[in-house]
Amino acid sequence: MKLYDNAFSPFARKVHIVLDFKGLDYETLDGLAKQNHAALEAVNGRVEVPTLVDGAVTVVNSADIVAYLEHAYPEPSVYPADPAARVRARAWERCADTVVDPILVDVSYWIWAERPDDMPAGLREAAQADMDRVYDALERDLDGRDFLCGALSIADIALFPHLAAVRLLGVSFSRERHPRLAAWFGRLRAIEIFRADHERTRAYLADLDARNIERRKIFWRGDRIEWVLARGYQDWFMKEIAEGRVIWPGLGIPGPTA
Repeated sequence: MKLYDNAFSPFARKVHIVLDFKGLDYETLDGLAKQNHAALEAVNGRVEVPTLVDGAVTVVNSADIVAYLEHAYPEPSVYPADPAARVRARAWERCADTVVDPILVDVSYWIWAERPDDMPAGLREAAQADMDRVYDALERDLDGRDFLCGALSIADIALFPHLAAVRLLGVSFSRERHPRLAAWFGRLRAIEIFRADHERTRAYLADLDARNIERRKIFWRGDRIEWVLARGYQDWFMKEIAEGRVIWPGLGIPGPTA
């Protein structure tokens, strides 16, 4: 089993944690390193991580990879057995993927990318306001629970890589306003699979200047574009396109089966 991943990608980190939770053997290849782009493109036309190759099966998209792993390697499960709890866990995974990710990734560009400009005025404040709504919902759902859907599940796993970055990005939750959320995050960090993920990402970022990755042009996709446009930064985004700082994903047409 091979995972095309990147230690900075929250989606790849989600899959990494699921593989570790299930105790599966796999190898990794940094798909975002420039020397590995051709290998990644050969298995995923969108040239995105994560991509999982398991024998003759190739799976792209983190949620689809998790669903595949749950079918192929069902124990231990990352989805609750109770139907209502399962729906709730998937709802939080979807929120992590399509709500939290765009907000945090869009404000991260002025930390890791090579930017010719300052962050647009009000962008961080917009991110904080939207993240506060997420934090309030998490605080609500953690009332009386150690984990979001009872036992540890994909809900917790999907959110952890994102929320591990909020302090660095300047859009953190408040321990006074969100004590249950703070306790939950501390609880996850004490678990080995999450601690290993955190250390892997820290080591990657500590050596970021030596990584052979694209840092001038930004790879854009749907939800990240939607959030920027919905918050009124269409002029800034169009300037990014006009000045050649945008990379678009390739066509996500399935390749031939092995």
